[in-house]
Amino acid sequence: MIKDQFHDGMWKQNAGLIQLLGLCPTLAVTVNVTNGFALGVATIFVMILSNISISPIRQLVPEAARVPIFILVIAGLVTIVDLSINALSRPLYDALGIFIPLIVTNCIVLARVEAFASKNPILPSFYDGLFMGLGLTLVLIILGAMREMIGNGTLFQNLHFLIGDDYKFLTIQLFNSDHGFLLAALPPGAFIALSSLILFMNWINQKQKK
Repeated sequence: MIKDQFHDGMWKQNAGLIQLLGLCPTLAVTVNVTNGFALGVATIFVMILSNISISPIRQLVPEAARVPIFILVIAGLVTIVDLSINALSRPLYDALGIFIPLIVTNCIVLARVEAFASKNPILPSFYDGLFMGLGLTLVLIILGAMREMIGNGTLFQNLHFLIGDDYKFLTIQLFNSDHGFLLAALPPGAFIALSSLILFMNWINQKQKK
């Protein structure tokens, strides 16, 4: 069961590449690895807690009030994440902007609560939130790395927003940013990078079938 859930979340039903859920933050935030990782971790936190909050009360929630109650729970958890990031790292909070509060309306969170947590016990719901969140986070990190390296010539830029100013040295400068491909850092570059990942994933799936 856990193995199947892991495979579904990381590959078979990957939220970013197969289900194409949460495209707005996926495309907008992934200008570097740090932003992608931070948004991914925030999403994992919300997904896990949403799933394990909804699962125990799934039989008590009236059918007519199901979606509003689910959104209310998600909104409360997102508020905790939003305030925590603001308190821990103001620069990161400014970089992520409106996309942290928008996790409330992120299709992947509500979709997993509706499709899985509302129909299954707590433990499977926990793993569903964890693996689906990890799958999306992996996509966000890879997209961020692709766009950051091609567009800005760096890797792990602004990582010190997460772990402190003493770690600014971890930023890798691959080449001068003046020689970067600006399109990669812009919204069209996000579409191209995501399309490339989807193409690569489909190619692997087709090879496995053959």
